[in-house]
Amino acid sequence: MTVVRSVRIAALAVAALASTASFAQENILTYKGADRDQKVLEGAKKEGQVVFYTGLVVNVALRPMAEAFQAKYPFVKMNYWRGESEAIAQKILAEGRANNVVADVIEGTGVGELALAANLIQPFYSPMREFLPKNLLDPENLTAPSRVSYFGLAYNTKLVPADKVPQTYEDLLDPMWKGKISWRIESSSGTSLFLTNLRIAWGEEKALDYFKKLSQQKIINFGSGSARTLVDRVMAGEYPIAVNVFAHFPVISAAAGAPVNTKLLAPVPSTSASIAVVKNAKHPHASALLIDFMLGKEGQAVFSKAGLFPARPDVAPDPVVATVDPNIAKVPVNFILGSTIDKMEKRSDEIYQELFR
Repeated sequence: MTVVRSVRIAALAVAALASTASFAQENILTYKGADRDQKVLEGAKKEGQVVFYTGLVVNVALRPMAEAFQAKYPFVKMNYWRGESEAIAQKILAEGRANNVVADVIEGTGVGELALAANLIQPFYSPMREFLPKNLLDPENLTAPSRVSYFGLAYNTKLVPADKVPQTYEDLLDPMWKGKISWRIESSSGTSLFLTNLRIAWGEEKALDYFKKLSQQKIINFGSGSARTLVDRVMAGEYPIAVNVFAHFPVISAAAGAPVNTKLLAPVPSTSASIAVVKNAKHPHASALLIDFMLGKEGQAVFSKAGLFPARPDVAPDPVVATVDPNIAKVPVNFILGSTIDKMEKRSDEIYQELFR
């Protein structure tokens, strides 16, 4: 969470440097005329490229998305850079400070909120918004949900017997798990989301009492890699259990024969990755075209095939990960808006520092 806070502090300094988007960008990015799609297509052909920063794993989803986009629009080269959400935010902050904006479109869990805090994204319209759940939509039209994430417990099936797998958050307090539970720090979707989820679900008093007991379990703070890296460590047997990891990671690895699985704990914390357009993006038409594609059925199908949960209800998740879709598994879900995480993070960070640091 230290990284997240530092990004937001830097954002305050950069906000003053971020100029408003040009009229031409605002015109095409928010244009809703009947000829909108034609204008976007013609403009994208002239621009010839789009620069995309994302948290998508390259070989799993990012490269397939780029290939699918360029197969449909061969006249637009899609250049991309992959990083964790905090790294993406830091990168566009640096570009803003240098007055040299490179990124056009950004996407990831929490990255939209970080960029919004820095005043580095601009409003946009996509007709694909009409097919997205209303409760996931940003009323200011600064971001749109690209995919949904559910978080659960990952466990090594060789180290954790089937009859000992924790079924509830309270089960994590069992003395047998002392020093054997890990979680991801310095990430808005790691410890911050775990703590915030239970504060919302249980109320402050009950949640704090639980956190005090959980702190006695000597949770292992993992801060040296991504959520995928943490799951890999669980697979390798370094940690028997990891909490609040993306629920689809373990089951995808399990399908390939790895000794790992996911258990959903109620309520399941859920967030959506967001997609946004960087202020003063150099390729506004191509940006609009890419967003339309990613939020359309074709782009959402790429997410599904990659084992991710599409934001569109009319695109089904892949059968492998459908088993950990809490809506299908009938496990209560607590969907948490990025703005809510942002508002509650200060206190969640205080709790982390006091009890788990």
